[in-house]
Amino acid sequence: MSLESDIKLLGTVSMLSDFTEDKLRLLAFSAENRDFRDGQRLYSAGDRADCAHVVASGEVALFPPGNAEVASEVVGRGALLGGLALIVDGDRTMTAVARGRVETILIRRPLFRRMLDEFPEIAAGLHRRLSANVRDTTSRLMTVRDRLDRLGS
Repeated sequence: MSLESDIKLLGTVSMLSDFTEDKLRLLAFSAENRDFRDGQRLYSAGDRADCAHVVASGEVALFPPGNAEVASEVVGRGALLGGLALIVDGDRTMTAVARGRVETILIRRPLFRRMLDEFPEIAAGLHRRLSANVRDTTSRLMTVRDRLDRLGS
């Protein structure tokens, strides 16, 4: 892939929406392009999560721990895999396996954190977006809890 196509693709990723074209260029230039063959694992559940992948081409199947037979989701071009790993330390919760030939843009946490340090406006926008996601998830969980409570009554 070319630098220009990487920049364009990164610009479609929601988590990177506050990046200007110049910042996307810097990110794309510093990121790594990776190729995976059919059936190759990008990572496994339980692995240390220290980077994220943006799917540039192909499809990636995501499997929950202990289930290598049935994918819980299949994602394609533009999907961000492991985005939270760019911000916090943790372990992979899913196993990601290439379906056919797959190309990704690999972004390492130190690179992303350096971008947040150098461009605080990006960090502020990301904070707002993540906070909204947490509020939305909490609201949906409360709805599920209320439904479960009504079923148990």
